This record gives sequence, structure tokens and C-alpha cells, in this order.
Amino acid sequence: MKKAIVTLIAGLFATAAFAQTPAAPAASVPAKVEAAHTKAVVKADAKEAQAVVKADAKEAKAVVAAKTEVASAKTEATATKAKAHHKAKKTKAKADAKLASATAAAPASAPAPAAAK
Repeated sequence: MKKAIVTLIAGLFATAAFAQTPAAPAASVPAKVEAAHTKAVVKADAKEAQAVVKADAKEAKAVVAAKTEVASAKTEATATKAKAHHKAKKTKAKADAKLASATAAAPASAPAPAAAK
């Protein structure tokens, strides 16, 4: 049951990332950079969700196998989840930094000419 719920949540995150539209058109940021940023963030979320699913599956398997190993399995699952979260956070930060540097490097658009009287 946990697997199904986690899979649905991961699917929700993946579809939500692709369904969002930017609030204002980012004319100064190239579309390729924006797409790469979105792809990196979605990929990090998917990897994190996959690691969480694997950790939960491993924990469930340990519960069935032996009750005495539950504590160590939970500790290991928590550590795996924390590691996955940290890795995803780091990947997202890299993607954000790359987007910020691309935004800073993009030339500022010229102001609109004033209307003649």
C-alpha cells in the first residue's frame, strides 16, 4: 500500500512540474536554459522519490523478515531518505545557480521607444 501511495505522490510531483507555467514571460532567459533547469529539478525530485520508495520497500521487507531488525532497518531507511533529500537539494541548488548565472549573463532587453507627439 505504501508503494502505491509513494508512486502516486511521485507521479503527482512529476506532472505538477510539467504542468506549471511561468507567471511572467522570462524574455531575458533563453528557453534552453529554462528547460534544462526544469529538467534538472524534476530529475532530482524523481530520484529522491525513487530513493524513498526503495528505502520504504527495504524497511517493509525487513519487518516481514524479522522484528528484531526493524530498528536498524528504520535507521538505515531514515539515513537513506536523508541522503536522497540532501542529494536532491544539492542538485536543485546547482540548477538554480545555473539558471541565475544564465539570467545574469543574458543581455538586458532594450527599453521600448517613447511615443512621438
